[in-house]
Amino acid sequence: MEMIAAASDIAFRDNFEAGKIAPSEFGHRAHLRLAYVYLSENDVETSGKKMREALLKFLKDNEVPPGKFHETLTYSWILAIHHFMHKAAKAPSFEGFLATDNRLLDTDIMLSHYRRETLFSDKARLEFMPPDLQEIPRHIWHAGQWSGPEALHWLSKTLRVLLRAPCGP
Repeated sequence: MEMIAAASDIAFRDNFEAGKIAPSEFGHRAHLRLAYVYLSENDVETSGKKMREALLKFLKDNEVPPGKFHETLTYSWILAIHHFMHKAAKAPSFEGFLATDNRLLDTDIMLSHYRRETLFSDKARLEFMPPDLQEIPRHIWHAGQWSGPEALHWLSKTLRVLLRAPCGP
């Protein structure tokens, strides 16, 4: 998996962060594109933080109540996009990535991972809730970086095996 953010994707991200994208221009596909750019440059955790910060700033700049932000949906989409990026062949841009598999355009895809009452609860809006129907696959290697709790689990498991192995010639 190697995804590249094209110059137009980076310009989109820069314009979004600079407040130059109107709310009417920031639908589902634009959310996906922004997350794609963050994920093509960062690990999952960093991308999630950047997405959260950018969306909260966007809401504030456009005088939208911060309660519109949804923590679980935001991070779940980061995980889902990362999963699809991990599965896809190298793509030169967001559009190239999306052309390989357009299932991410389905705004209801998270309902295959969450019960509706969980996903749309007040708690899920305020804090990340793990899926309660089907896990979103996570990958520990992305863009030359280890990421997420899976990396720590893999590392500790590997160290335990190595420490039990005999040393010497």
